[in-house]
Amino acid sequence: MSTISRDEVAHLARLARIDVTEAELDTFAGQLDVILDSMAKVSEVAGDDVPPMTHAADVTNVFREDVPRPGLSQQQALSGAPAAEDGRFKVPRILGEEQ
Repeated sequence: MSTISRDEVAHLARLARIDVTEAELDTFAGQLDVILDSMAKVSEVAGDDVPPMTHAADVTNVFREDVPRPGLSQQQALSGAPAAEDGRFKVPRILGEEQ
């Protein structure tokens, strides 16, 4: 059973650049202890015969087949545009760009 100290919590907080109060150091030390103990219990149960998994249930790919199909021509794509120039969409300049 590992016990995490207030100094270790303070060190972790400094590394994460998190300001914590003295009271929070005690609270976080207790909470981190519970987390570490829980992880140790899981490690004890998992054996070499138990394969690692990412999901408790089987996951099935729900994506459709990627089948090429014809797209729009340049003229068709630009036909609904409010403005076009030189075969491209024409949009207003932004961010004060100069011409």
